[in-house]
Amino acid sequence: MPNISQKNTEKHEIFDNFAKRIEQIPSNIVSKIAKIDELKGRWITGARLSPQVLGRLKRSVLITSTGASTRIEGSRLSDADIEKMIRGINIQKFTDRDKQEAQGYYELLENVFNSWKNLKLSENTIKHFHQELLKYVDKDEKHRGDYKKGENKVHMLDGAGKSIAILFDTVPAYLTPGKMRDLVEWTQKTLKENKYHPLLVIGNFLVEFLKIHPFTDGNGRLSRVLTNLLLLQAEYLYIPYVSHEKLVEDNKPDYYIALRRSQKTMGTKNESIVDWLDFFLGIVLKQSEMAVALLSKENIEKILSEKQLTVWQYIEKVKEAGTGDITENTKMARPTVKQTLGVLLKLKKIERIGLGRSARYRKI
Repeated sequence: MPNISQKNTEKHEIFDNFAKRIEQIPSNIVSKIAKIDELKGRWITGARLSPQVLGRLKRSVLITSTGASTRIEGSRLSDADIEKMIRGINIQKFTDRDKQEAQGYYELLENVFNSWKNLKLSENTIKHFHQELLKYVDKDEKHRGDYKKGENKVHMLDGAGKSIAILFDTVPAYLTPGKMRDLVEWTQKTLKENKYHPLLVIGNFLVEFLKIHPFTDGNGRLSRVLTNLLLLQAEYLYIPYVSHEKLVEDNKPDYYIALRRSQKTMGTKNESIVDWLDFFLGIVLKQSEMAVALLSKENIEKILSEKQLTVWQYIEKVKEAGTGDITENTKMARPTVKQTLGVLLKLKKIERIGLGRSARYRKI
């Protein structure tokens, strides 16, 4: 067991490595972070939108993310298959393991989406997540929630789930508990201090986590669940409404290449995670753009409730209208109309002309 001075040295190494990586960050990565945060500011939080619509979007993302994340690791279940499985429809043509892994991922991600405010990044949380992720997988029963006891390697998988290359060697099993303790403690401390942008800290956590590869199986899937948790806790609140996992799946070759290029440099004199940060932030930027696009005209039906949509469709047809006009022509209750007008104003779909009872509204 390492003594106290050795532990402090390891933690100091993590800080030094991160500081060195920050110095190497090029302007295009800084630009991506700025764009992500601009879009974050434009996102209308869930409390301002219809809970029914947000619920539909979240259910859809749970299915899409479960399908994508398990397919990255070799599953053959389509999104339609995942949906049938969640509805309790038997899909016999697939292996039990595919279905077991998908069920575990769906339930764990749903818990993160619903409870992220009450969850804390810790070793216990990570181990509990691993246990939940694999709780239905019979073959993983003996090592669920426990760090690896033997060595493992990271493989690149083809569309059929077969290994086509070894990406890199991982941290030896005997070093894993100490490495995980130091990584989690450093990440907790650095996020709390708020000295560095949280996206850089999260990106660093993920590349280190995947380099350690702390569990016998399930590391890739677990890293994506943790990505959702950490982004939500950094107040990127649109995460449950656009699938991060699907974007990774759609860019899987680039995902593997970015990991391999960055992790091969770790522990060398020329250590750099620029390739990984560029990929990771590119995915988050695309996710941000898609979230804001949900608020656009062509996606308005996804955002508004049925009654709100009726009000919007009436405003689209007329040059301008007052609250009374809308109430009369849509047969909606006046409070519903006023609430809808507030939503449409926040979405920048309409503008108000005048004040008070004589105010009129028109489409922008």
